[in-house]
Amino acid sequence: MAKLPKYTLSHDEKKDDWVLKEDGASRAKRRFETKADATAGGVLSDVLGANGGSVKIQKKDGKYQEERTFPRSRDPKKSPG
Repeated sequence: MAKLPKYTLSHDEKKDDWVLKEDGASRAKRRFETKADATAGGVLSDVLGANGGSVKIQKKDGKYQEERTFPRSRDPKKSPG
């Protein structure tokens, strides 16, 4: 099975919004007005599309809150949760 693309959802203080970027990329895949808009049911899954990916979600202070895998069936069996 191919490795999942990895993304991070973080707060952009300059634009005061939330940005989803592929790890290592400089351009945003998508921007959201609020964190709630980004994490609402199905939004991240729709943005990542059929290829899916692993998304690390940060708090506003930069600490990691959680990690989600899309589609859920590609979540590694060895990971907790």
